[in-house]
Amino acid sequence: MGQDLRAVAIVAPGDMGHAVGSVLRHHGMRVITNLDCRSKRSRDHAATAGMEDVGSDAAMLAEADVLLSILVPARAVEFAERMAAAARDVGREVMFVDANAVAPQTTRHIGDIVTGAGLSFADGGIIGPPPQVGSEDTRIFVSGPSADRLTQLLAFGLDVRVVSDRVGDASAVKMCYAALNKGITAIATQLTVAAKSFGVDEVLWDEFAASQSAMVPRMQKQLPGMAPKAYRWVGEMEEIAKTFEACGLSPRMFLGAAETYDFVTEAVGPDPAVRDMGSLLETLAARLRQRS
Repeated sequence: MGQDLRAVAIVAPGDMGHAVGSVLRHHGMRVITNLDCRSKRSRDHAATAGMEDVGSDAAMLAEADVLLSILVPARAVEFAERMAAAARDVGREVMFVDANAVAPQTTRHIGDIVTGAGLSFADGGIIGPPPQVGSEDTRIFVSGPSADRLTQLLAFGLDVRVVSDRVGDASAVKMCYAALNKGITAIATQLTVAAKSFGVDEVLWDEFAASQSAMVPRMQKQLPGMAPKAYRWVGEMEEIAKTFEACGLSPRMFLGAAETYDFVTEAVGPDPAVRDMGSLLETLAARLRQRS
C-alpha cells in the first residue's frame, strides 16, 4: 500500500464531503463516488465538485486507493458494514478512512469491521468548516498504522495532520474539540431561548454586550447557522458523551446537548425563514412554551 494515490472515493457528497472532493479535484486528484439511490441534492453537490459517479460500491472499491467516509455519525457503522460486504467480493485492499464525528471506541469498532473484510484502515477527524480552495481553516487529523500515507493529500490541497499510529487518537482530538465548540453553542441556545421565554432577553443581551462582548458576535453568528445542522449534531453529542464516559467522566452534559439539538430540529425543521437570530429565538421560545 505504498504506491501513489491516484483516486479517492468519497461517501457522501454532502456539505462536507463534496467540499473535500472539490478541493481534491481542483488540485488534480480523481474523485469518485456512488450516487445510487442518492438524493438530487447529493447528485447536484457531486456534479458541482466534479466527482465522478461510478454507480456501485464494488466499482468504488475497484477504482479507488482511498475511501473517505464522511457521513452523519449515526450512519458511520452501517456504512462500514456495507463497504465490508462489498470488499469481500472485490478482493482489493483499499484504505478506508472513517472521517466521521464518532467516539474513539466507535472508530475502533469500524476499523475492526473493515479490516476484517481485507481493507486497510485509518481514523480521521475533520475540524473546521467545509474546505475551500486557498483556505487554511480546515484540518483533517488522522491516526493509525498506515495514516502516514494520507499525507500525500497535502499535495492536493488538504491539510492532513498525522496524530499517531494508534486508531482512535484522531477521533479523540475531534471529540474533545467539538465538545468545546458545539457544547458552547448548545449552552448558548438554551440560555438565550430561556431568556426569550421569560421575556428578559433584551436585558440579558445588553448585559452580554457590556460584560461578555467577545461572546456576542460568536453567538449571533453561530445560533442561526446551527439550526439547519442541528439534526446532524444530535449523534455527534451522543458520541462525545460516549467518549467522556469511556475515560470515567460523566456523559450527562453532552446527552443534554444532544437533547437540545433534537429540540431545535423538532422546532425548526427545514424552514428557511428561521435563519436569523430573532426568528430563530422566537420559534424556539414558542415551542418551549408549548411544552410547558
